Amino acid sequence: MDLSAVAASPGPGLVHLLVEIPAGSRNKYEYNASAGVMALDRVLHSSVRYPFDYGFVPGTLNDDGAPLDALVIMQEPTFAGCLIVARPIGILDMVDCGCHDGKLLCIPQADQRQAGITDLRQIASSQLEEVAEFFRTYKNLEGRATTISGWMGPEAVPALLDRCIRAASAAGSPAR
Repeated sequence: MDLSAVAASPGPGLVHLLVEIPAGSRNKYEYNASAGVMALDRVLHSSVRYPFDYGFVPGTLNDDGAPLDALVIMQEPTFAGCLIVARPIGILDMVDCGCHDGKLLCIPQADQRQAGITDLRQIASSQLEEVAEFFRTYKNLEGRATTISGWMGPEAVPALLDRCIRAASAAGSPAR
């Protein structure tokens, strides 16, 4: 799987999101760029499971040295390696092991039932807290600390996305 031709953004207000981990999984898969496949990185030590499909935006580089992470709200889990055109509706602002590591929260463009969702404030607060709690606790038993700063609305997305695209371009960095 060669991601070099996959643009971070296929159009205004949209991102390409490559799913690494389907919702409900405790397996942590990561895209291995040199082999062009998904690889099992580890199994989460804690009892939590990924609340939504989770992956990254190809062609980006975040402050933690990895591509920009993203979650997509799906009714059914997809699969590792699924490419989704998604609409970011907010950011979970967090620090992971001392590095800023914001995560986009997205809606799949292909799901017309969610076409009216444009802002994370339209998502139930209990769902947002479930996501935050997952990231608060998922590395605890590994002895790695995360800090959740809170949620930011869709107005914060363009600056983060642009910064991560520019950083990848400057680094000549392949996805993951």
